[in-house]
Amino acid sequence: MINDVISPEFDENGRAMRRVRSFVRRQGRLTKGQQQALDDYWPVMGVEFQQEPVDLAALFGREAPVVLEIGFGMGASLVTMASSNPQQNFLGIEVHSPGVGACLGAAYEAGTENLRVMCHDAVEVLNKMIPDNSLRMVQLFFPDPWHKARHNKRRIVQVPFAELVLRKLKLGGVFHMATDWEAYAEHMLEVMNSVAGYKNLSAENNFVPRPESRPLTKFEQRGQRLGHGVWDLMFERVK
Repeated sequence: MINDVISPEFDENGRAMRRVRSFVRRQGRLTKGQQQALDDYWPVMGVEFQQEPVDLAALFGREAPVVLEIGFGMGASLVTMASSNPQQNFLGIEVHSPGVGACLGAAYEAGTENLRVMCHDAVEVLNKMIPDNSLRMVQLFFPDPWHKARHNKRRIVQVPFAELVLRKLKLGGVFHMATDWEAYAEHMLEVMNSVAGYKNLSAENNFVPRPESRPLTKFEQRGQRLGHGVWDLMFERVK
């Protein structure tokens, strides 16, 4: 696995430019099991970043609807979704290698064959590797809320990102977001409502109940016991 998540951008004079990113690279220490999973299963399920569009049918060895998940954490819910929906292809992107290792190990244990994973900046992957009009769904669950006002600009859900996702979705494809920060949920709603080409799938034009397609995580179950809310948003590409 080539772990080059932080890739500099340069101006016309060759000077590196500072780029605002939506994540902090907290690599942490790989456990023995995570490292073993990376060694053993990355060659089978791992996808290296490249500068040109990838043939998704060739990547999975078949034609099937593709679901892209951004920031899958340790991968438990992603593996559950892939295992429960063998008729779909799942591509997960995560910048932290311990989570990638954990996901690979869980996928192997579950016998999941319709899952591929990447360790790279999702915005670069979308821009460079994912063909336009190719995805059935993009999932963004519990992204960093960057709750301090001075950090709000780091939130991944901004108008340019929503427009980028729109281009990658097929007509009728859905951008599904979830957060446990109400202020971020309201921010997401404002951003999505401002981008032409999306239709809010909420009957009240705000949030939707958690669909069965999104597994309830241990983190979310704990939050529910503590009385914390979770907000789901689903927007369909309609043009």
